[in-house]
Amino acid sequence: MTDLRYDDAEEALRASVRALLTAHAPLDRTLARVDGDEPYDRSLWARLAGRLGAAGLAVPTEHGGAGAGFREVAVVLEELGRAVAPVPYLGSAAVATRALLRCGDAELLGQLATGRRAAALAVSVAAGPDAPPHAVAVAGGPVLSGAVTGVADALPVEVLLVPADDGLYAVEADDPGVRMTPVVSLDGTRPLADIVLTRAPGRRISTGPAATDAVTDALVAGAALLASEQVGVAQWCLDTTVEYVRLRRQFGRPIGSFQAVKHRLADVWVEVSEARAVARHAADRLAADHPETALAASLAQAHCAEVAVRAAETCVQLHGGIGFTWEHPAHLYLKRAKSSAVAFGTADRHRGVLARLATLPGPVPGP
Repeated sequence: MTDLRYDDAEEALRASVRALLTAHAPLDRTLARVDGDEPYDRSLWARLAGRLGAAGLAVPTEHGGAGAGFREVAVVLEELGRAVAPVPYLGSAAVATRALLRCGDAELLGQLATGRRAAALAVSVAAGPDAPPHAVAVAGGPVLSGAVTGVADALPVEVLLVPADDGLYAVEADDPGVRMTPVVSLDGTRPLADIVLTRAPGRRISTGPAATDAVTDALVAGAALLASEQVGVAQWCLDTTVEYVRLRRQFGRPIGSFQAVKHRLADVWVEVSEARAVARHAADRLAADHPETALAASLAQAHCAEVAVRAAETCVQLHGGIGFTWEHPAHLYLKRAKSSAVAFGTADRHRGVLARLATLPGPVPGP
């Protein structure tokens, strides 16, 4: 049995990331950014990816990375979820990096590891391991043409990893043949984009079944590591609500002393504790390239997505009137939780994957 507790190095990493986010990503700044024209915080990304070196945690040292692993990436994502930080860490340092590791592209890995560039896998945010993305067409050159809708973490990056009908290609995001159009989405801290490629030149980094496996593996990694971010979202909601009900008084006593409030928060505490164990297990299986990684990833998404939503709903409701206002950050967490619940496959889809992987009957079709 693998030890899923945080070791000293992981706790030190958590402290460093939390200190950075406290200093450079306070929630009032994130609230203001959501209403602005530039949702992603490029200066925060430069500090996180470059100065702190968090973008290269899963990249081997020979490619300029830290040579750590995806357990450490998961710790960073917990803290980013706790701060709903508007940076493309999940898309670049987790999903795109996992695809490049599978392809063995040392050049791009080195650029991503040092934070000089960021990348995004050009697939719909709803694409899951059970539904490979539709490929774009490739002509001589090679040049790529096609469209991908609802891509997350694409707007601030320099490189797109595009699954095509004969392989996986790296495409420069600022090429004239690439058009990215922002899409109005529920979560303003992780905006989406529709991407249209019109004879955009690309460099093929993998081909055949190896390319398909790299994309599928990247989507599995996304599902596994998103669970850690969801744990961070849920933990902030729990901590903030506990603090609020200790201070908010009604009928001459703190509302946290009312039994109904205690029971709701106790239920959330239990669910968050369970979700952390499930998410840690998925990150550990991913880090070890364990044969049960896909099983652990689907288990994590089937469980953690719903826990994050319930924790965020409880946070809004128990904050009363202030929890429903635009000025309070609770709505950022509810929106992140709800949007993440459909990313990399819904909980129902992952339950279907679990049924197949565990050789159990699938869900019964409706009438």
